Amino acid sequence: MESQKLDGESPRLTHLDDQGCAAMVDVSDKLVTRRQAVAGARVAMRPETLRQIVSGDTKKGDVFAAARIAGIMAAKRTSDLIPLCHPLAISSVAVILTPEPDGGGVEIEATVRTTGQTGVEMEALMAASVAALTIYDMCKAVDRGMRIEEVRVLHKSGGKSGAYDEAAETPIEPVVRPTSEE
Repeated sequence: MESQKLDGESPRLTHLDDQGCAAMVDVSDKLVTRRQAVAGARVAMRPETLRQIVSGDTKKGDVFAAARIAGIMAAKRTSDLIPLCHPLAISSVAVILTPEPDGGGVEIEATVRTTGQTGVEMEALMAASVAALTIYDMCKAVDRGMRIEEVRVLHKSGGKSGAYDEAAETPIEPVVRPTSEE
């Protein structure tokens, strides 16, 4: 959930009201601005699976076309699936699928744009996630070991909070949990 910092206070979650109950954020006083978000994801797979996708040898058809369409449709349906998400008039959704040169997977980048009172990060994340899920679904018969990884916001712009760029942020260290054997 998005957090908001009040003067001199710790950040607070914006999707909770004063009693701690879930509530949709009121954006009616926010300025209408151009907003864009870019999200990424990765589907790791065997090189042979990627060769089948790129060559068009999969039994279910054009994997990249289906994943692209699924991502676009998902962005448009975000408010139906994520509680408290505002329905938005999206002006553009683009889903780019790039096979990795080493054959180890597919990089997904989803860009969503609107002119409105709230951002489109959730729509971009939904597009990237569903595109990845579609690749998995279409290829699971040949590679059940595929992994969906690195779903994240890469960039966002517009609105009061301004721009965010993943490359400019301090990397987040992964959490390492001890196994029961340690």
